[in-house]
Amino acid sequence: LVYQGGSGTFLRPTEDIKHFSEDLGIDFEAEVAIITGDVPMGTKAKDAEKYIKFVVILNDVTLRNLIPVEIRKFFGFFNSKPSTAFAPFACTPDELGDAWKNGRVHLPLNSTYNGKFFGCPEAGPEMHFSFHQLLEHCAKTRDLTAGTIIGSGTVSNKDVSKGSSCLAEKRMLEKIATGKFVTPFMKFGDTIEIDMKDKDGNSIFGKISQ
Repeated sequence: LVYQGGSGTFLRPTEDIKHFSEDLGIDFEAEVAIITGDVPMGTKAKDAEKYIKFVVILNDVTLRNLIPVEIRKFFGFFNSKPSTAFAPFACTPDELGDAWKNGRVHLPLNSTYNGKFFGCPEAGPEMHFSFHQLLEHCAKTRDLTAGTIIGSGTVSNKDVSKGSSCLAEKRMLEKIATGKFVTPFMKFGDTIEIDMKDKDGNSIFGKISQ
């Protein structure tokens, strides 16, 4: 599933996620994204690399309890996808060195929730569609303008010891294991930090801290 999100407002990396009710099912989603140059309609995956200008990480804030109503209308997300937060820096693919391979970032994406480890899944090996393939799909019927942002989707691994990148996944794993949800969605005052480090332990994009 690819959806077209709003681009009118973004959240700063340290900006609070402001909403009027916890009943919305507030969730974070740790993701990797690319920022493109001008992409011609019909671009194929084999030619996509030259159009990928930057790589960044983001928090794709999601209101889980609004999703079922929107999905039933068969017309994608809108109200359930408010403003997204981005890391303070982006980098070019070549700056990632050998961590950038075949249109994927082969590094763990770290999430810390309320000061405790939440997840560190590898962003590359189990990314089903590469950014090259996602770019081809998005440009199938339209030109993409410079500055288009394409997200990876929530980073996830089969190895549950790697944790999760969103509360929804953790809750589903709890449901499978115990028959019930244990972890609630975000409450006012909760905190989420998202970061990606290179092999030497240096933060690549700077930290999202909300």
